[in-house]
Amino acid sequence: MTRVDPGQGGRGMALRHAVLAALLDGECSGYQLAKAFDVGMANFWHALPQQLYSELAKLEREGLVSGREVVQETRPNKRMFTLTGAGLTELRRFAAAPSSPSSIRDDLMVKVVAADSVDAAELIGQLEERAAIAGAKIELFDKLLGRMRGDLDEADFLARAAQVGPYLTCLRGREFERGNRDWCDRAASVLRAREGADVRR
Repeated sequence: MTRVDPGQGGRGMALRHAVLAALLDGECSGYQLAKAFDVGMANFWHALPQQLYSELAKLEREGLVSGREVVQETRPNKRMFTLTGAGLTELRRFAAAPSSPSSIRDDLMVKVVAADSVDAAELIGQLEERAAIAGAKIELFDKLLGRMRGDLDEADFLARAAQVGPYLTCLRGREFERGNRDWCDRAASVLRAREGADVRR
């Protein structure tokens, strides 16, 4: 799994800042927040649903978000959360703090380091699988970006939209996955060619 180490990328960043940023789009439930993380934020911050619910409860206790109970007749009641003024202040404080370059921690890259001493066929299979996963994510980003733009082309959207932050982060996510796909395809191709040439080890 490829991870951008949060300890390196963004001094002092915590899950709370990602949650606060997600709430900039308006009121949402914990379930909606989890879906937003799956689609829009998973490229730079991964969190399990239970982590998000726990973080929302902490943020509400600290006054950084406000929650209200919504009564539903046919479903369990749900809690809706909104960013407060204090939450926006905290997000602005975080945004103003210095950021550090991120670093990649990826078990597949460690395996490729050892490519000359392990089962190449197995490694090629893993690279191809990762490339396919990246391709699927690229398609999801394309659809999400299209929904954000609506009828506007990208240049018009970026110039005229009320919010461009989520769009820009999705662009970065798509480029990240394109890089993953292209590197995996190239590495698999190189290893496959070396196997075919029966390179001595």
